[in-house]
Amino acid sequence: MKVKRSLLKYRGTRCLNCDHQLSISDRFCPRCGQMNSTKKLSFDDFFSEFFSGIFAYDSRFQRTLKALLFQPGKISKDYIQGRRMRYANPFRFYLSASIIFFLIMSFSSSWDEVEFGPNQAEFREELSRIPKDSLNQINQNLKMVPGLRQEELRVDSLVQSAAQENSYTDVYIPEEDLDTMGFWNRNAEKLKIFSEFHKETEIVNAGRAIDSLHYTPGTYNEWLYKKAVNFNRIYENPSIFVNYFISKLPFIIFFYLPVFALFIWLIYIRRPFNYMEHLIFAFHVQTTFFVLFSLALIFDYFISGDWGTTIAITVFVAYLYKALRKFYNQGRVKTVLKFIILSVIFFILALAAAVISALASFAIF
Repeated sequence: MKVKRSLLKYRGTRCLNCDHQLSISDRFCPRCGQMNSTKKLSFDDFFSEFFSGIFAYDSRFQRTLKALLFQPGKISKDYIQGRRMRYANPFRFYLSASIIFFLIMSFSSSWDEVEFGPNQAEFREELSRIPKDSLNQINQNLKMVPGLRQEELRVDSLVQSAAQENSYTDVYIPEEDLDTMGFWNRNAEKLKIFSEFHKETEIVNAGRAIDSLHYTPGTYNEWLYKKAVNFNRIYENPSIFVNYFISKLPFIIFFYLPVFALFIWLIYIRRPFNYMEHLIFAFHVQTTFFVLFSLALIFDYFISGDWGTTIAITVFVAYLYKALRKFYNQGRVKTVLKFIILSVIFFILALAAAVISALASFAIF
């Protein structure tokens, strides 16, 4: 079909896509790459272009995947040296691989039973059926049990709460008194009051709650109340937030990698690479991580074990070492030392990024 469309009788003197001046001998526009053809589209032309586009993408996809998995560092080196048409775009390929990885993870892993501690609602319901005298006796007995300090604090607090029938009025502070506190103390007290108020009244509407508490209505107070409501929901059912946070991870990591690439650039500052070339290498390595662990999760799902994950970790560590050697052309000792330094930096940055991202995700949850 392409041969028929590019016949001389169909060629024009201007590109129909970008209006660039063309010669009759030009089969394609040198500016935008569109075929120089004035032939009207037919049914056959439409499907020919559709399927040829799919096969061209698949060919590039397979070539990229094969190079990523079996030739560590080669695809990054080829890409920065200008051999790019044979491979998929590293940033687009990363997003595709990451989304597939997290989809597989969501199907193979269940977060519905994640808990911060004992199920608070069920525990309080059970405690409410016990006479107060018995609760006080339980409270005294718990304090005498050795070696259970952390558990004692948690259960003891719940027992006292059930025995004393705490109300939000026990922690309530008038707004005039709150205004005399520092910024952090004031907001911490507000969150505590809002949380207890929501637990007791189950009022979700922020405007109504602020009015009931006799606080000044405003965007910030309403936002803070909503965060207190969300925290209570998450505390009772952590899987709500875990699933929300995981859905954002592909994009969080996408913005995290440029920061990590900056440290790679600093460690390899004497090598003849600019920042963008380090960034391409980082995206290719992270994409390989997603591909390997996607396969591992599928394998573990069918065998009901964690052998796939163990193998994937081992393979990825060896892969990363090989990729560093191939791409940066340095000896074994230097590569091992820089590999260790980069691993430490990666985990420190990953921890910081996880905390910041979790806080940011909660702020907009």
